[in-house]
Amino acid sequence: MSEQADVIVIGGGIMGTSTAFFLRRRERSVILLERGLTGQQASGVNFGGIRRQGRALPQLAMANRALETWRRSKELLHEDVEFLASGHTRVCYHEHDAEYFDRYAADARAYGLDLEVLHGAAMFERFPFLGREVLAASISPFDGHANPRLASPAFARAAARLGARIVENTEIVRVEKDGGGFRVESAAGDVYRAAQLVICAGAWASALTQQFGEPVPLEARGPQMAVTEPVPYVFKSSMGVYTSVKEESVYFRQIPRGNIILGGGPAGPADAVTRRASVVPRNTVGQIAQFRRLVPSLAPLNVIRVWSGVESYLPDSEPVIGPSSKVDGLFYAFGFSGSGFQIGPGVGETLAELADTGRTPIPLDPFSIRRFAAAPQTPVLST
Repeated sequence: MSEQADVIVIGGGIMGTSTAFFLRRRERSVILLERGLTGQQASGVNFGGIRRQGRALPQLAMANRALETWRRSKELLHEDVEFLASGHTRVCYHEHDAEYFDRYAADARAYGLDLEVLHGAAMFERFPFLGREVLAASISPFDGHANPRLASPAFARAAARLGARIVENTEIVRVEKDGGGFRVESAAGDVYRAAQLVICAGAWASALTQQFGEPVPLEARGPQMAVTEPVPYVFKSSMGVYTSVKEESVYFRQIPRGNIILGGGPAGPADAVTRRASVVPRNTVGQIAQFRRLVPSLAPLNVIRVWSGVESYLPDSEPVIGPSSKVDGLFYAFGFSGSGFQIGPGVGETLAELADTGRTPIPLDPFSIRRFAAAPQTPVLST
């Protein structure tokens, strides 16, 4: 079997499905290829945080763009992905981190992110439930959270309603430049052709990028997630601890039905080959201890389920986003190092814009794949 489109997107997570959606809004024909089911891997197992604050400043332009899509998600997708503009709060235990909150808030303002930073008594007046070790809180009032199990499939269905071809359970084994376009071959021998190719394959991306001479040092890790029994809905803002001590870096959000979703701390094992990841029991025990430190009233709650998934990490914790440094018409988005869910629709819109027009107003040099090349090359220009 052979099929053809303007653009082929490989990967059915939040990056790939939103790219397909925005390409169809630009009336470009699209085939999206996913080895399993859309949203089955990292995009479906993460915390669900819609968090702009705390990102590296160069990511904020795309994060702001993504937030506009999350706000309009029900209208755009004709489905409810449970986006809730609850606000997001970061807290800290160490004085140098409290000072960093003030510096980051000042710097982020230039990127369109307004934060409120509270210290000491003013913070406890706003959040009386916090443990007394907490020194400061940074509040982003327009951030929030959504349901990761719903989001990517919803973008895929919306793209399909606009005319995209969504092909699941299709493993890609070969990608190559073929004349003026690209040839993509599945394990079953099916062939797909397009003028442009977008690789959004998460922890499996390097197996494809190295076929174009651009290998990347991706590492697979498993987030340590848990959910509690339902209790009265009192925590309106999602909340996380900012710290360089990995064991302290926990976060939580409560959904209106009452359950509290927990995450953070050291990652667990994950294997891109077997597509399996594990929750380590001692990690969950450590999480609970840190949540009791953060919010003592959480102590009586029972955890009812734990889970993990395969996420991809890069050494500098920054993603690869943008054009190939070697092949015209080839674009990448992967390696989001546990922070890709919120920014996903902004990345998808940016890639669709880049593929359609050849340019984007969002600077992409910090995310170029060329930073992993052995020798320096000419930088990519964006407008």
